Amino acid sequence: MFKLRRYLAGHYAECVLAPLFKMLEALLQLLVPLVMAQVIDVGIATRDAGYVLAHGALLVGMGVLAWVVAVTAQFFCSRLAAAFGTAMRDDLFRHVLSLSREDVERLGRASLVTRLTNDSQQVQDGLNMFFRLILRSPFVTFGTVIAAFIVDGVEGAVLLVAVLVAGALVLGFMRVTASRYRDIQRGLDEVQLGVSENLEGVRVLRAFRREDAERAAFAQTARTVRDRQVTTGDISALVNPLTYVTVNCGLVALLWFGGAQVNVGGLTQGQLVALVSYVSQALVELLKLTNLIVLLAKASACAKRINEVFETEPTLADGTLDAAPEQGAPALAFDDVSFSYPGAAGDALSHVSFALAPGATLGVIGGTGSGKSTLASLALRFYDVTGGEVKVGGHDVRDLTRHTLRRQVSLVEQGATLFSGTIASNLRWGDPHASEKDLEAAVATAQATGVVAGKEGGLDAQVEQFGRNFSGGQRQRLTIARTLARRPRVLILDDASSALDFATDAALRRAIARDCADMAVVTISQRVTAVRHADQILVLDGGQQVGLGTHEELLAGCPVYREICESQLTAEEVER
Repeated sequence: MFKLRRYLAGHYAECVLAPLFKMLEALLQLLVPLVMAQVIDVGIATRDAGYVLAHGALLVGMGVLAWVVAVTAQFFCSRLAAAFGTAMRDDLFRHVLSLSREDVERLGRASLVTRLTNDSQQVQDGLNMFFRLILRSPFVTFGTVIAAFIVDGVEGAVLLVAVLVAGALVLGFMRVTASRYRDIQRGLDEVQLGVSENLEGVRVLRAFRREDAERAAFAQTARTVRDRQVTTGDISALVNPLTYVTVNCGLVALLWFGGAQVNVGGLTQGQLVALVSYVSQALVELLKLTNLIVLLAKASACAKRINEVFETEPTLADGTLDAAPEQGAPALAFDDVSFSYPGAAGDALSHVSFALAPGATLGVIGGTGSGKSTLASLALRFYDVTGGEVKVGGHDVRDLTRHTLRRQVSLVEQGATLFSGTIASNLRWGDPHASEKDLEAAVATAQATGVVAGKEGGLDAQVEQFGRNFSGGQRQRLTIARTLARRPRVLILDDASSALDFATDAALRRAIARDCADMAVVTISQRVTAVRHADQILVLDGGQQVGLGTHEELLAGCPVYREICESQLTAEEVER
């Protein structure tokens, strides 16, 4: 947790005031047994009612003051913990967004969700209790020992031994349970993964009647986490009883020696009552310290998992160049590009080259696994090429800042994603300053006018989480409209119309050609009809570039392309 101390910056006053007020509360608590000893030894012994009432009023005043001090300390602790948690989560979320797809996949999406939610809350709670008790509990515990020594040296030694033994038990249990709490958090990652996968793929799950199998698998994962929690809980549960036994053994010894001292006149009854009160205070504070240690063990395990994310440096360093496209340069160019995914046996793309001029169109076609989507990912620099160069506007994408690159190149993927809000708020992801007229134009080009008009409120119609209140084709058209509202220089459509019927798909392609004549458009598809009218068609097969040219040129010189055409079109349609 020490590595996360930077999130306390700007709140150093609370860092000082919170424990100070807690120590003031503890000091008042330590004075109570001494006042009670005086009431017994002086007020009650001499039957002085005025003395008893005066000291009783003093105890009431100390109680009220202790309450005010405790509330003030809790206010500072809560304020500090809330500010710390907010700053840490904001920074963690910002860091996660800076990671590449490779980094996110390596850490695990489910694990990142758990770390952003459960782990961060555990750390925040641990910090809150830390500032509440880390000074107060040791101060009261050793304060009672010192006060006991002041009252009687032998009794103080007995209490000291009991406190040291109990403290050793607490620290020993902390060492044992810390690693176990990390295992529990990893188990929660698996639970989160199972839940998210089943919720996202619920239709497939039901279609294949996998409910029972998935229910059993989830139950097994949950049982594993439960067993870890129970085992760790059983170990932690031993701390309190052992602390009770240790301190109460000390209390028995204290009463034994103290009673003997009272009989011989070496100790007054009031002093013995004060010693018993100090033992009770020490027991309570040791139990609080025990619970704090358990909570800190959880928080420490969670903090290590959060620090793992912070220590993950983005594999793709952001470029530094923020420059306009070079005059006369291709809008998008691949120069002998090769790429292989981490851990893959071979290249996903190998020696791919093409140049796309501003306003021109490029169709990319190939079988499943031929590298079409990989090409789109490289253009957006989701990954870095392992060979060759990808250039946008004449500049290597590795030199451009992410903001500059993503401003010039936009991608619409097959998996259309909408966010909760309104249609307008989703469309303005492309351009936050887009006017309603701009949005309507983008919607019209994307063939989504009917979609918007069919919803109550039009552009202000509500969008549920992940766009669940829209069909697949409607979501695709709205995501295309969102990208068109941005007016990028290069538009990449990665099977973005796969859920559209042929007539709507054709109307969409005609509208883009008409309304986006200044954009360079890359259409990635397995449909020949989607790419045949492009200025150039790139044919991929197993990651290899096996053809580049017009429809007619490829029919004559590329067997792979001709085979694809003949598998989808009639002989007459192929030659048309």
